[in-house]
Amino acid sequence: MISGKTKTVNEIEPKRPRFLPVTTLTDVQAVRCAEFHPNGKLYVVGSNSKTFRICKYPQLSELKKFHEVQQPTVLFKRTKHHKGSIYCTAWSADGILIATGSNDKTVKLMHFNNDETQLEGREIDLTMHDGTVRDLCFVEDTVNKSRLLISGGAGDCKIYVTDCATATPYQTLGGHSGHILSLYNWGGVMFVSGSQDKTIRFWDLRSNECVNTVAPMTLQGSTFGSPVASVCVDPSGRLLVSGHEDSACVLFDIRGNRPIQCFQPHTADIRSIRFSPSAYYLLTCGYDNNIVLTDLQGDLTLPLPSVLVAQHSDKAISARWHPTDFSFLSTSADKTSTLWALPPF
Repeated sequence: MISGKTKTVNEIEPKRPRFLPVTTLTDVQAVRCAEFHPNGKLYVVGSNSKTFRICKYPQLSELKKFHEVQQPTVLFKRTKHHKGSIYCTAWSADGILIATGSNDKTVKLMHFNNDETQLEGREIDLTMHDGTVRDLCFVEDTVNKSRLLISGGAGDCKIYVTDCATATPYQTLGGHSGHILSLYNWGGVMFVSGSQDKTIRFWDLRSNECVNTVAPMTLQGSTFGSPVASVCVDPSGRLLVSGHEDSACVLFDIRGNRPIQCFQPHTADIRSIRFSPSAYYLLTCGYDNNIVLTDLQGDLTLPLPSVLVAQHSDKAISARWHPTDFSFLSTSADKTSTLWALPPF
């Protein structure tokens, strides 16, 4: 594996502007998760205060260069949404389902009316987990014409597959020996899982089994890895990227089944990692409070240009790209969720 040292901001582009905060939602406790609706017009936020919110995405074209940071428009707010902290949330691809996971060991599944932009019907509590639910993702099984929810976390270290039509968990996937920290779906029935056991597993729901296991080496010349805090696959299904607790990122060639390089854009645990919708850039955030943009448009075996684009005053926990705009949401232990965009707006 090639290990690349991340260049500093000044070495790359000293005059490059940072993303500026557009809106900031303030909570009374750490904000753990935020996810955009697939159409980009809304986003949901979950926090340690057990509060669940649905917020409106602003029109960036209406904002001025010397914009003052605003509170977002909150369309829906529910306190005590869970009995514990909200660790993760996800939308289905059509936006009509939302799921949240918590350290109260439950998953809540909710129906969302896209036309009325509001929740409808009764929410469903899924209680199959015996530990904190750390991550969720929806899978569209086009063969069986069903929508599935994948969830994983602490406790028995198993991944659960739930049929959303019947709200019935019908499959348990075992193999990891540590907590499930991250899940990511791509290509229909394929998804990946990252674990405290320092491995990444590739799963195929057509066979309901693990089809590959990768244990990324995160230090040059070392045979040791690090817990996998976040995983993501690019839209083409060719590249996997993993973020680790030792501050390393690993790029992995899925088709060639080989690591491309390891690099360190942070100085502390990486908690979130995402390709931009075009896959030209990588967005990472970590416990060094920083949010970093890495350019993937060149030779991926060479040192990758990484730029600090935003900061929180405490640990950055998650960062998510807008589906179409060059903007992103971040959440932090500083009790905020911030929407960032490039000036001028």
